[in-house]
Order: sequence, then structure tokens, then C-alpha cells
Amino acid sequence: MNTATIVGRAGQDAEIRYFESGKVKTTFSLAVNRWDSKSKEEVTDWFNIEVWDKQAEFAGEYIKKGRQVVVDGRISISKWNDQSGEERERFLVIANNVRLLGSKRDAE
Repeated sequence: MNTATIVGRAGQDAEIRYFESGKVKTTFSLAVNRWDSKSKEEVTDWFNIEVWDKQAEFAGEYIKKGRQVVVDGRISISKWNDQSGEERERFLVIANNVRLLGSKRDAE
């Protein structure tokens, strides 16, 4: 089963897009800190998040840079060839549910 739950801080204000079809998409990045026992340092992993429709409108309005967020969803991989013909891939979390943590004050 492809499920992911990620807790982190928004890397930037969410960007919302409205399509002619009526669909809504919001994107943002999420920073998650973890301890790397090899280097003995805290490391930040970055996740690209994509949210659709009603959850997208909520995310677009409330997710601001630095806000602590919980994302439940699935991991998606998109592949394409760049201009030089080299194959590229991008990992993305498609969110089913987005929740805010902390108080509104935490995002200020």
C-alpha cells in the first residue's frame, strides 16, 4: 500500500492554481528534520507536496512559510526527458489530507 504521513514545516507560502475545468491545485514544499547518525548532524529533507480540490483551497489559504503541517497521502514519481535527452525523475507527495499543527501565532 502506498501511503505516507509527513510532519514538517512549510518551506514557502502555498501556491494555488485554478484550472478551466474547475479543478484546483495547491503546491508547497515541506521541510522535515532528522538526525543523521553517520554525520552526527541534523539533516533537512525536502518534500514537494501537491494538493487537489477542496483540500487545495484550504491549503492555499492557510499554509504559510514556517507553518507546521501534517500531510497524509501517497508518493508519486514522475519521469521525463530533459532538453539534453537525459531521463529525470521527481518524487512528489499527493496529499489526501492536510492538517495544521501549532497555533496561528507559530506561523507568524
